[in-house]
Amino acid sequence: MNDTRVPILLPLPFPGPFDYAVPEGTFVEPGNVVRVPLGPRTALGVVWDASDSANTVDSSKLKPINQVLPTRPLPEFHRKFIDWVARYNLCAPGAVLRMSLTAPEGLLPPSSERWVRLAPDQTPPTGYRTTPARTKIINALSNAPEQAMRRKAVVDAAGTSTSVLDGLIKSGLVEAFERRPQGRWPVPKLRRETFSLNDAQQDAADHLVEALRDGFSVSLIDGVTGSGKTEVYFDVIDRLLADPDQKGQILVMLPEIALTGQWLSRFKQRFGCAPALWHSDLTPKMRSETWRAVSEGEARVVVGARSALYLPFRDLGLIVLDEEHDGSFKQDEGVTYQARDMAVVRANIAKCPIVLASATPSLETVLNTLEGRYKRMILPSRHGGAVLPDVSLINLREDRPERGSWLSPALIAAVEQRLEAGQQTLLFLNRRGYAPLTLCNAC
Repeated sequence: MNDTRVPILLPLPFPGPFDYAVPEGTFVEPGNVVRVPLGPRTALGVVWDASDSANTVDSSKLKPINQVLPTRPLPEFHRKFIDWVARYNLCAPGAVLRMSLTAPEGLLPPSSERWVRLAPDQTPPTGYRTTPARTKIINALSNAPEQAMRRKAVVDAAGTSTSVLDGLIKSGLVEAFERRPQGRWPVPKLRRETFSLNDAQQDAADHLVEALRDGFSVSLIDGVTGSGKTEVYFDVIDRLLADPDQKGQILVMLPEIALTGQWLSRFKQRFGCAPALWHSDLTPKMRSETWRAVSEGEARVVVGARSALYLPFRDLGLIVLDEEHDGSFKQDEGVTYQARDMAVVRANIAKCPIVLASATPSLETVLNTLEGRYKRMILPSRHGGAVLPDVSLINLREDRPERGSWLSPALIAAVEQRLEAGQQTLLFLNRRGYAPLTLCNAC
């Protein structure tokens, strides 16, 4: 972008971007993250796409960009998504952008680790003196992959001090260098021996894999509880990762409560490693590392709550939204939006398929399937031959609780029967407001 002025969107609730001057010799393009003056302070911003509106501020009055940060530009489809969310939900585009820039440290280059390696020329210099400690370090490096190790690791392995290592570096027998941390984001690989799909699951998985080649589409996996919906999209994720022609990233969105414990353990058991996580309980350092890995395309599979939708994916290949009916996908403070609907929009802009999964699909999703906008795959039975539990309704008008009690005689008898059998019972109390119990015997 060679213009002398560029629009820059700030992550603040302004109605649109502001124009800033481009200093001579500075190259910027849409998506670049920059620092700009804002009153008496500086602020982060993103070089935005030019609009048709006329420039009303004279160029001589524009403030110049302070710095272009060394991070990847926000992709065009991400910028379009931010504009779309702002228009649809009637909010400031800067407020939506703010949800994409929640990890400021992730905008900076990652800190490198200090490594050492054997020098190509192992001829000792004049005056060099061999000692047992120096020999231990040389042997440790000789046996290491690529004859290189982190500084602390080689000192610990040799059982020596850092001064011995510094002496070897000074002698020229060992070289010091910096290396970016490697292997932080391994690509998951499905362990197929851990499960097998039945016919209905296999048909659904095959259909979804076909959809990967067709660009944007919306598919619903509608299956009873325990029918194996998760196994279906696990299979699809694996086949996308294994396809050399498919390089896109995968976003799996879950309700916040599902991000702890069982689901993550299940993923790690199936794929042999944990996915990149994005939710409110991450430490600032972990958020920065994840944000950077998503931006650079290192994190192939990202699992997160609704806020993960605003991560700066380099290349989205698939979105999976599990428990799509769940109310926690709605945000009702700040920028208000329904993450399920916004995920469909993001998939459309990125031209990638999206998979919705639920045992009790929302009415909106059911209507979209009936009208042919979404494809529906039904898993009618539970996996492994399991059967659904019996459900009985108790009419409290007929089976009235005793005076002063709120449990029906039938329920009391059922609980006593389970206790006598040495089994457990779980009662859900449907509380309303601050009233622990409300009884009305008028009718």
